Amino acid sequence: MKPEEKPPTDRFLLHGPVTDGGTMMTPDRVALWWIFLDRIADSDWQTLEAVVSEEERTRSERFHFDRDRQVYIAAHAACRGLLSYCLGGRPQSWRFSVGDHGKPELISPPDGPRMRVNISHTRGLAAVALTVDHDIGIDVEWLQRNAETDKLAKRVFAARECRTLAAAPQARKLETFLSFWTLKEAYVKAIGKGLSQPLDAFSFDLDTLRIDFEDRLADDPAKWRFERYAPGPEHLMALAVRHPEHSRLTIDCMAAPLDYLLAQGG
Repeated sequence: MKPEEKPPTDRFLLHGPVTDGGTMMTPDRVALWWIFLDRIADSDWQTLEAVVSEEERTRSERFHFDRDRQVYIAAHAACRGLLSYCLGGRPQSWRFSVGDHGKPELISPPDGPRMRVNISHTRGLAAVALTVDHDIGIDVEWLQRNAETDKLAKRVFAARECRTLAAAPQARKLETFLSFWTLKEAYVKAIGKGLSQPLDAFSFDLDTLRIDFEDRLADDPAKWRFERYAPGPEHLMALAVRHPEHSRLTIDCMAAPLDYLLAQGG
């Protein structure tokens, strides 16, 4: 969890899973799960694979390394599991389409609310975020990765972000770089443009979590809520939600209940 953040006052995820016909999601709620791969026993992977779709299982086989295949399976199992945990139904029943920039979109029932979901994964960790009708993006990064932070920042960060990074102690360079990176990734994923959106066209303040935009990018900072989390000592996570009254948002987050996920594949 984010060290400086108080626990949510409405821990609605603790009241799940819902029964069929029920829901725990409202337009003012965001549900967030993460799952560490080292918590999954070798004997449980086959069961977890049964939670995802046949297409997702086929796609996972294209990865060369087992760790990449497993984190892909974990991310998509967590996504389907969170949907069923919050909305009811079988995880395998959810269907997705792909947007213009490759962002998966949940196909919601025509007579129901438009559910928005986003997933992210990195070495050892997968995460998923869910809300109703609002643009949402999530990004997770591994703190042990190798990166030439200053050199890369000059290519993709805004000027003030580069100054913040340059002033950071050497021991915190990577953490500072990835704090900016996860926020930027979460935002561009939320708006559905991915890295086709120039990352230097907007900037963040890590203390206030406020976003500011250059003139060439039309967006309103007041409509966005950002959060940062540290689900474990080796990972950083950021969340972006577009909401006209984002101060009303309740964001509940927790480690995915592995027993529940495995039961869905059994």
